[in-house]
Amino acid sequence: MHHFVTAILVLAASSSSIALAQSVTSDQAAAEAQIRESERQWAETTVTGYESVTQRILADDFIGVGPLGNQYNKRPPPSGSGKRDIKFVSNHVNEVTVRSNGDMAIVQGSETRERKPGMPRNLLMVGRFVWTDTWLKRNGEWQIVAAEDLIAPVE
Repeated sequence: MHHFVTAILVLAASSSSIALAQSVTSDQAAAEAQIRESERQWAETTVTGYESVTQRILADDFIGVGPLGNQYNKRPPPSGSGKRDIKFVSNHVNEVTVRSNGDMAIVQGSETRERKPGMPRNLLMVGRFVWTDTWLKRNGEWQIVAAEDLIAPVE
């Protein structure tokens, strides 16, 4: 009888572990989908100019490193407009890879942008960019705390 009760307890514990793992996996998949969508929205701000996405997904203590090694941070939106100057006609996210563990995710991807006609031609205005963003979940919200962007050859 003792072995029978032990077997039932082991099966019950295993079932609970499986259910918990499925719940964590489901929560993780939802978080990764949200992060991918936020990355796409952030890339689109270079075309739309809307700062609301940037203000939502960048943490107040965010620090990024631009393609030329310059540091940048979360800046307040331009007074009154909620938009910034638009220099691009398109910016497409090509792929996004999310590796998450608990309340942290490392996200790597690339995007390809095209400058508006008449804009100065320089490395930052056209081409393919690869990037790595570090996301943290704080107070139930996912935000980017660090980013690094690099210019890459167009494939």
